[in-house]
Amino acid sequence: MSNYYPNDVSQTPNSTMALVSLIAGILGLTFLPTIGSIVALVTGYMAKKEIRESAGALSGDGMATVGLILGWVGVAILLIGICITFVVLALIALGIYQFGTETFLPGMALAVF
Repeated sequence: MSNYYPNDVSQTPNSTMALVSLIAGILGLTFLPTIGSIVALVTGYMAKKEIRESAGALSGDGMATVGLILGWVGVAILLIGICITFVVLALIALGIYQFGTETFLPGMALAVF
């Protein structure tokens, strides 16, 4: 006689917002840099709130967390790129860096670094 165990294992459904946050975070680092990162942050925080308020009816906290992390990494890369752009533009405007020659003027290299 074989033992029959009914499939009564209930799995908690994942939050849709958590999944959107994860996908947007991945897209924010690949195909949609700025928009994807911002969407990942917004939906990640919304998913965290939704999961917390569901009192165990929803899961997906890990996906929301990864989406948030990827969103913040995307924002950090964006900010670093903006800072580098401003530094290069300031160096060009001050005449310290000559665009296209990739060399600093003599004597100014030590002042910059």
